[in-house]
Amino acid sequence: MKVVILCGGQGTRIRDANENLPKPMLPIGGKPIVWHIMKSYARHGFKDFVLCLGYKGWVIKEFFLNYRAMMADLRVTLGPQGAVEVLGHNHDEDWSITLAETGEHTMTGGRVAAVRRYVEPDDLFMLTYGDGVSDVDITKLVAFHRAHGRVATVTAVHPPGRFGEMRVDGGRVTEFAEKPNTTQGFINGGFFVMDAKRIWDYLPSAPGTVLELDPMRRLAAEGELVAFEHDGFWQPMDTLREYTLLNDLWSQGRAPWNTWTPTR
Repeated sequence: MKVVILCGGQGTRIRDANENLPKPMLPIGGKPIVWHIMKSYARHGFKDFVLCLGYKGWVIKEFFLNYRAMMADLRVTLGPQGAVEVLGHNHDEDWSITLAETGEHTMTGGRVAAVRRYVEPDDLFMLTYGDGVSDVDITKLVAFHRAHGRVATVTAVHPPGRFGEMRVDGGRVTEFAEKPNTTQGFINGGFFVMDAKRIWDYLPSAPGTVLELDPMRRLAAEGELVAFEHDGFWQPMDTLREYTLLNDLWSQGRAPWNTWTPTR
């Protein structure tokens, strides 16, 4: 089963972090956020990826083309007979990665439709955004989708709090929580599972198709969209503050999405 990751956006709201990188390449602990997302899927045995490239897609291609060299120790010999020797294999990724050019200005639905030929041979494919991490149980998500048999499943998450929450009694603050997660209501958290045969009835191939508008609305109206409720950790990286938060969690060894090294 393929895992499709939307990696084409510009990330205009987080330009303060780095203006030279596409958003999926912004690092958490020295590794691009898309790498963290891929590790989360691989932890559950899903290692066949399709990355939908757009804005500065070549930067993402360069990372994976040079992956072995980036992850290992090297010995470089200069001079006329110069050579590069890879000294160690400091990674265990046995991934297959399709780097698909889907257009710099293509919308989310158009990007998915552009990689139809790569995912259609299977019965299902997974889909998520290249700028958010979670500890969602991918194995349970897929089992949930297979059990209900509808066209699509979306992971429903609680929006992370963006403002400190206070309880006030008679002018006195009785409780203060720094940006707690909202406990009521759900939003689209990505981490979709889709029927690789039937989804195209809802997803036009036009580059301007926005997945979250007409396709999702039609699926919902026809009873073909089901929510997998996730009450655990989920965090997008839309702002500099969120970029800093994710890096702080990683550096402190408190990254909930790091399910592949639970002893960290």
